[in-house]
Amino acid sequence: VLALNGKIREVGDKILASNGREVDFASALQSCEEAGGTIATPKNEEENKAILGIVKQYNRYAYLGIKEGQTSGQFMYINGTPLNYTKWHQYEPNGKGMEKCVEMYTDGSWNDKKCNVNRLTICEF
Repeated sequence: VLALNGKIREVGDKILASNGREVDFASALQSCEEAGGTIATPKNEEENKAILGIVKQYNRYAYLGIKEGQTSGQFMYINGTPLNYTKWHQYEPNGKGMEKCVEMYTDGSWNDKKCNVNRLTICEF
């Protein structure tokens, strides 16, 4: 269970929380789902900034709830819907099918990344 002392942020109708642990994408997704949520997924600038606040708090890159689809270079929310907001870092995404997950840098921009790298877990509820 997530220990949430002082680590909860509210943005719009979402609640964001992190347990401070760094794991691979599948483990991050599993721990968020076990807690009744999913991996934090920014759908607008306000949500991106709220997630960034947690990223900065831990000073760690974090996974986002976005994955590359069947088409190389085409990213979507993990529920399969198309992205309606992006904040890619300059020259990203550049993994061309090899980097199927997305991480947030400590400046709030996004990078495509291999899914087996350990990154901060941030969940949304």
